[in-house]
Amino acid sequence: MRERIWAQLPLLLPWLLLPPPLWGGPPDGQCPEREPEPGPLQPFDLLYASGVAAYYSGDYEVAVRDLEAALRSHRRLREIRARCARHCAARRPLVPPGAGPGAELPFFRALLERARCYRSCQSQRLGGPASRHRASEDVRSDFQRRVPYNYLQRAYIKLNHLEKAVEAAHTFFMANPEHMEMQQNIKTYRTMAGVEDLQLVDRDAKPHLESYSEGVKHYEADDFELAIKYFEQALREYFNEDTECRALCEGPQRFEEYEYLGYKAGLYEAIADHYVQVLVCQHECVRELATRPGRLSPIENFLPLHYDYLQFAYYRVGEYVKALECAKAYLLLHPDDEDVRDNVDYYESLLDDSTDPASIQAREDLAMFVKHHKLESELIKSAAEGLGFSYTEPNYWIQYGGRQDENQVPSGVNVEGAEVHGLSTRKKSSPKIDRDLREGGPLLYENITFVYNSEQLNGTQRVLLDNVLSEEQCRELHSVASGIMLVGDGYRGKTSPHTPNEKFEGATVLKALKFGYEGRVPLKSARLFYDISEKARKIVESYFMLNSTLYFSYTHMVCRTALSGQQDRRNDLSHPIHADNCLLDPEANECWKEPPAYTFRDYSALLYMNDDFEGGEFIFTEMDAKTVTASIKPKCGRMISFSSGGENPHGVKAVTKGQRCAVALWFTLDPLYRELERIQADEVIAILDQEQQGKHKPNINPKDEL
Repeated sequence: MRERIWAQLPLLLPWLLLPPPLWGGPPDGQCPEREPEPGPLQPFDLLYASGVAAYYSGDYEVAVRDLEAALRSHRRLREIRARCARHCAARRPLVPPGAGPGAELPFFRALLERARCYRSCQSQRLGGPASRHRASEDVRSDFQRRVPYNYLQRAYIKLNHLEKAVEAAHTFFMANPEHMEMQQNIKTYRTMAGVEDLQLVDRDAKPHLESYSEGVKHYEADDFELAIKYFEQALREYFNEDTECRALCEGPQRFEEYEYLGYKAGLYEAIADHYVQVLVCQHECVRELATRPGRLSPIENFLPLHYDYLQFAYYRVGEYVKALECAKAYLLLHPDDEDVRDNVDYYESLLDDSTDPASIQAREDLAMFVKHHKLESELIKSAAEGLGFSYTEPNYWIQYGGRQDENQVPSGVNVEGAEVHGLSTRKKSSPKIDRDLREGGPLLYENITFVYNSEQLNGTQRVLLDNVLSEEQCRELHSVASGIMLVGDGYRGKTSPHTPNEKFEGATVLKALKFGYEGRVPLKSARLFYDISEKARKIVESYFMLNSTLYFSYTHMVCRTALSGQQDRRNDLSHPIHADNCLLDPEANECWKEPPAYTFRDYSALLYMNDDFEGGEFIFTEMDAKTVTASIKPKCGRMISFSSGGENPHGVKAVTKGQRCAVALWFTLDPLYRELERIQADEVIAILDQEQQGKHKPNINPKDEL
């Protein structure tokens, strides 16, 4: 076993012996450091516990004091750990083992010296042993989710410190955009005297994200000089934070998801296991830095967009060499982007005769970053093969769309002229997906308005349409709903199957036809329910360009009514986040396609009947069931349709006033799972059609079919 494990360590040594990344910030000793508070650093978990206890006892001044101190301590601890890691990596470099007996001893000696340096550095700067600052997983999770700011905003409002309450609330909300109560709190605070026009501040915002946002703002205002300034600043800050993130991976590893080895038999196994964990942790820093709390963007990692914006900004100010460098840098991460490839050709045509286009290479900062990233990936894969664990390289640079401007040509450039000169004006293509899925087929009916496709809705196999129903049809359907719906229909009679704060009512197509034939509701209105659902099915089948028949698996008219007296301070959803054909597991980032999920469902659609209510927005989220990627306000005749799998988690925000009504439709490509009631309804409709046409008098009473 010893020989097997030690044989894998040389695979890691090329990485272990690399100098700190050259794209990062200034060397250790030149980074500005916060003025330390006098005395030893107080453990943030103890301060946090004290602050929470004070909050619940009603001592809000002490709660604010200790919670703010906990946040400062947590921030300071991170700074110290990163600084010590950089310091000791530079002053205690690792050395490669030689050949022969005991050849590995110099390596282990250097390793122990670095560990001793790291421990000593932390103890000195912390004013005591680092072990005092080891917090539980629950506490660390609270700080990652910014929970202390939730307590702070409540305590500040009790003390009538409105501006600080708004800051704390906004900071929490940026990491928890699904928190409806906090969203309402922010609106309430801002409408109070003196707070309405207050600029929202995210106290934990990452510097590179703020600079990036400023760059986008100036880019969209056609101020390309300032856009360049902020995008370049954002890149420097991004790489600085990448260096810090990597430094924080040094030291003890407690990442259970990276514990690939099933054995801990001895020193060699422990060393190998530890450094595989460190390596994977550092490799994952690109994902951590891509996280934008509360983002609606579909970009998995938006580093490429810096260079995408910069190429056009430099082009607009006439710096064609820099534009070409940025375009080639972007292609390092998205080599198949035809738009940018066209722009590279165009930029090369603008160079003066003394400049050889082949001599202009991709930006050095990103080229080095990508080279290092690829080396890490190769080392992890080699270690996985040698140490016997499974590792799948994530796609860190997933691209669902480009910059958020209308075209690939920068604002202010004449489109016709740009086409003549060869600068691409096309939008980014849709994402490449594993399945052979298509969209964009004809909508079949006149007056239907296309609103958004999958790319514009930040997802896969999604479409939003308007005017599927007329205003008159909406009124007629809404009217018939009151006559046929039963509380808890489809959910075993449960009045509130999804939330206790709303009443849920429903009805099927077959039930509507039965009531129509019996004269309890107008038969014409019941028939309309049937007809519009069939219309929706044909639209979905055509738009998604399905090469086989789409069948109904369930058709349901549903209304959700806000219950009076139960809407104050709601923070739940009308319908929790879920997927339609699999069991969503946000913690595992999986959607398990197994019973009791309706695994046979392939497409879903919702056709809305009204908008005279408050709340009730339909939302798509990422697999985490928290990060909202698109939000849709229902209105008469609007239809949202999407594939039913884990690629489209969705839910409904709380209906806080009035009644929200819609026709919910689920479809399947498997005829074995056709909706039985729909087949019966088809037969009834056929008989009614024969009666109306007068071809022959039916020998069967349609009511018997019901």
